[in-house]
Amino acid sequence: MEIVMPKMGESVSEGTIIKWHKKVGDKVKRDEIIFEISTDKVDTEIPASADGILTNINVKEGETVEVGTVVAILSVESEAESIAKSSQKITEEPSITSIKIKPTEAKIENTISNSIIDIAMPKMGESVMEGTVIKWHKKVGDPIKKDEVIFEISTDKVDTEIPSPEEGILAEIMVKEQETVSVGTVVARLSIRSSSGSSVGSSTRVVESATTSVQEQSARKTVEPLQMHDNFQNSFQLTEEINEETGFLSPLVLSIASKENVSQAELKRIKGSGQEGRITKKDILAFIQSRKTSDSHHVAHELKTELPKPSAMPAPSFVPAVSSQSFGDGVEKIPMDNIRQKIMQHMVSSRDTSVHVSAMLEVDMTKIHNFIQKNKDEYQKRDGVKLTYMAFIANASVRALTAYPLVNSSIDGTNILKKKFVNLGIAVAIEPNGLIVPNIKGAENLNTIGLAKAISDLAFRSRNKKLTPDDISGGTFTITNYGVFGTIFGTPIINQPEVAIIGVGAVVKKPVVIEADGMDTIAIKPIMSLTISHDHRIIDGMLGGMFLKYIKDTLENFDPANL
Repeated sequence: MEIVMPKMGESVSEGTIIKWHKKVGDKVKRDEIIFEISTDKVDTEIPASADGILTNINVKEGETVEVGTVVAILSVESEAESIAKSSQKITEEPSITSIKIKPTEAKIENTISNSIIDIAMPKMGESVMEGTVIKWHKKVGDPIKKDEVIFEISTDKVDTEIPSPEEGILAEIMVKEQETVSVGTVVARLSIRSSSGSSVGSSTRVVESATTSVQEQSARKTVEPLQMHDNFQNSFQLTEEINEETGFLSPLVLSIASKENVSQAELKRIKGSGQEGRITKKDILAFIQSRKTSDSHHVAHELKTELPKPSAMPAPSFVPAVSSQSFGDGVEKIPMDNIRQKIMQHMVSSRDTSVHVSAMLEVDMTKIHNFIQKNKDEYQKRDGVKLTYMAFIANASVRALTAYPLVNSSIDGTNILKKKFVNLGIAVAIEPNGLIVPNIKGAENLNTIGLAKAISDLAFRSRNKKLTPDDISGGTFTITNYGVFGTIFGTPIINQPEVAIIGVGAVVKKPVVIEADGMDTIAIKPIMSLTISHDHRIIDGMLGGMFLKYIKDTLENFDPANL
């Protein structure tokens, strides 16, 4: 049996052998770990798919090869072979999942295969490295149809249901409910059966008997974790100099080092806990956390030196948890669920990454308000679309992003990545206290009605756990509508790695001063507060103000002909 370098993701084209757990000549049991690999997405252990003897190792430790490359050979003697030898009626094909029958008096061939499919924790976003199993909809032994929901997961990006890739029987559950595992980890195994060809009389019974005995040793094929288009380019390159001074560094460790600006000198100081002192993901993340703590202490010391009598000290990023015991029985201690923890971490990260600046102005929504009131029934009946302010705001935002493309960008180190497309994120509140930001791909190609349909679809699928990985990845700009809850004004936090977000307040009737017949007078108008939070690292006050003013002018001068 050929053992190949597995494909650990849609964009993964190669892998590095980290360690061999077996040597040539060793006996290997099914599911026993043979070797470890590292890719730019994940470090993982590769198990044997059958019992056998490791007869050849083609790729050495530390060597990187393409996906599909044969890295080792496993000599396997299945129970089917034993039956073949005793009955002299069955001869095994090169694949252990294939049994060819050659009866003495018949020339009919029949191939029946049974496979165990590994179902892995899917990758639900470019930056998502783990997921939590919320609920199993099936138990071991249950029959499952193709596309039927097997389990639900939660990540820092999305809660979603995972369907079965094939029809079969749930053979094993590897991860319990509420357990969190890395992307690519096998969480369950599905037993499937397929057949081709034809069979006659006693030959059929021989095949069925042999297939039953082979089932437990049949080869497994891996269902690739769900992936999305990956635009990330790792700028931190592995060189011979780094190899010599720091030892082997996996692509995952290098990716983290690049993102967190960990220098080569700093890498040399990290004491690895992996095999032969190798730096693991856990090691580099611990170093980054300790560096942040050290930097905080250094800054605090500098402030204390320069300002002997400060009026107030900066608040810590996290306040230690206080036990409810301190307050008696009147306090209920509620553990955060997985998605709330991830939202907390994401918001703190955004605060610590972007230099937030906010601005606000008021928008006269009279023309759009009147248009909606007059035409909402017609559009509902004709197009099945519920006209809301959000569709018009989305359209105005897309036009503003086209006029000021720097707002539709992100930062990569000291480079600005200006996007030529608009993937418009719409923040959706999920009961009881969740939040998710799916985005409309290619929003620049949609008119107001098209955006209204897309927004409605995203909201429905967000609240019914029907989002796909592509829905929540690759956003370039976000709109959050806190006005739907009656809030008039707010200062939203930027959705990383974007550089701006607008907040939409409730449309309320307010007295405003207008000019009529050359004189100022007071009128009642439907007014909306519109807020922008932008990253001052690349968007200055002038650009932020001009961008916001463009949206205001577009909304106030709405023309139905441009719908």
